[in-house]
Amino acid sequence: MKTILAALALLSPALAAAQVATPAPATVAGAKPITIERITVHSPAVEGNLEGNSADRPVLVLLPPSYRTSPNRRYPVVYALHGYSIGADQWAREIHVPQTIEAAFAKGAREMIVAMPDTKTMHNGSFYSRSATVGDFENFIARDLVGYVDSHYRTVADRRSRGLAGHSMGGYGTTRIGMLHPDTFGALYIMSPCCLMTRALGVTDAAQEKIFRAMTSPADSEKLNWGQRAQLATAAAWSPNPKAPPLYLDLPIRDGVPQPDVLARWSANTSGCDVRSACRRPAPLPRDRPRRR
Repeated sequence: MKTILAALALLSPALAAAQVATPAPATVAGAKPITIERITVHSPAVEGNLEGNSADRPVLVLLPPSYRTSPNRRYPVVYALHGYSIGADQWAREIHVPQTIEAAFAKGAREMIVAMPDTKTMHNGSFYSRSATVGDFENFIARDLVGYVDSHYRTVADRRSRGLAGHSMGGYGTTRIGMLHPDTFGALYIMSPCCLMTRALGVTDAAQEKIFRAMTSPADSEKLNWGQRAQLATAAAWSPNPKAPPLYLDLPIRDGVPQPDVLARWSANTSGCDVRSACRRPAPLPRDRPRRR
């Protein structure tokens, strides 16, 4: 896995500046083109979520220069997780894919496959968590996506040849998924992770609560600003409530009063997602979860 980390280190100057305008990388002499495939991966883990997020997830698969010409060769895989409010395509543009990856290979990084899944949701981000409201995006990455890539591409299907990387919300997802699934991923590359403490997520005040409680469906969040949508995305991921339509979530405030039980659920999903915390074994969901129409 050292070679995977070395390749990620070559990519890191561009990755660290993701979600902002970044200068194009310098051209590297002799860089060979990679192949970009746009695929859709169906995720049983995301099926049936109450927000109506699609279980058919777009994924960019970046194949190294020798993939087509060396049919007997197998490759390690790095799974790269984007941040909040953007998808895989936007992140790829911001970090200048394919030029950045082609340059890394030209500079001597070992060839590998890079998979960039899109996990954008109704409220602009899944937080790579398990939620009846949003869907189980943790296992979309760790189980469904890995299984698909291993069965459709020539991978080295072993944890020692799988890396997980991410920036911002994707850095949080890398922390969470990597710690909870060490049998799947052998190397982590975490960049500016968000959400490792609850106070960094902001506070829902009475005015915001009034706006949220006036919503008639999750789709109404399209009218909200970035921060408001981020608050809803957090609640949908970490304090889902199948008995609380139309948003199917619990806010950390009710009638202007903070809700310690909800904040405790949020806290269980932060703090680095310690494998001893509740993010490993979340409270069971009610059996009478309503079916989404």
